[in-house]
This record gives sequence, structure tokens and C-alpha cells, in this order.
Amino acid sequence: MSAHEKIVSLEQLPAWREALREAGQRLVATNGCFDLLHAGHVTYLEQAATLGDVLLIGCNGDESVRQLKGPSRPLNSEADRALVLAALESVGAVAVFPEKRADNLLRLAKPDVYVKGGDYTPETLDADERAVVESGGGEVVIIPFVPGKSTTSIIERMKE
Repeated sequence: MSAHEKIVSLEQLPAWREALREAGQRLVATNGCFDLLHAGHVTYLEQAATLGDVLLIGCNGDESVRQLKGPSRPLNSEADRALVLAALESVGAVAVFPEKRADNLLRLAKPDVYVKGGDYTPETLDADERAVVESGGGEVVIIPFVPGKSTTSIIERMKE
């Protein structure tokens, strides 16, 4: 399957998810900005993918990245970020979502497992996201953060 074929619209997401369920496949979901893909992202996504059969990435849309990261971000457009993510072998699908938080995406995707990076704790995870996942019978898993690997630190080094 090509990277382009792995990009799923929010409108397509419920039917895509139902097909996975009918095939008995366990869905793992995660989300983020993924503005500059780096080794920390790749390590995290590969670990997340091992928790199920198919990994879905929710990719924040451009406006939500600006709201989360500031007016100079994103560096890459949502279409470009989605395509690069979809090209990864560990990724089953990518859906771009416009909101700052992923609760609507999670409501549509109904993941069996929702993965967040180690920069989150059970206490700092968005309560609405957790509630949506758990109400659908899913579980939340936090994967340890890869030290020294972040888009912000790469941008800071580039400015030096």
C-alpha cells in the first residue's frame, strides 16, 4: 500500500475502523504534531505499533499546531507531515484532525489502545481523551520518552 493510500479522512475513519474490527484486528492510536520527524518519533511509533495489529496516527492540522506550538509552527504543512508519517512501515494509517485535542479523533477511531509519550503521565493526560478511550473499552499506555530527541530541541540547535 502506498503512503497516499494510508491517509484516511475523518469522514472515512468510522468505516475504516469497522473494517479492522470485522477482520479481528487490534487498533493502536496515537497523535501529535510530528512537525520534523526524528529518531525519537520513529522509536516511539515503532514501539506503539507492537501493541496491536494496526497503528493509526492522528496528525494535528496546521491551525492546531499553531495553537499548540506558536505562530512560527508548523514548519511542514499537514499534508506533508501526514504523507511522511504514512510512509513509515510501522504506520497503518494517518488521519489529520483540526482540533488541539484528539478526543473527536478518538471517538471516531475507537482504538483498543491509545498511546502517549513519556512526556505525559496518567495525571497530565487530557481527561476527555482518556474518557473517550476508556468508554469505548480501550486502554491508555504511556511509552517512555526518548531523551534528547524533540522537534523543539532540533529547532533550537538550528538557530545556534
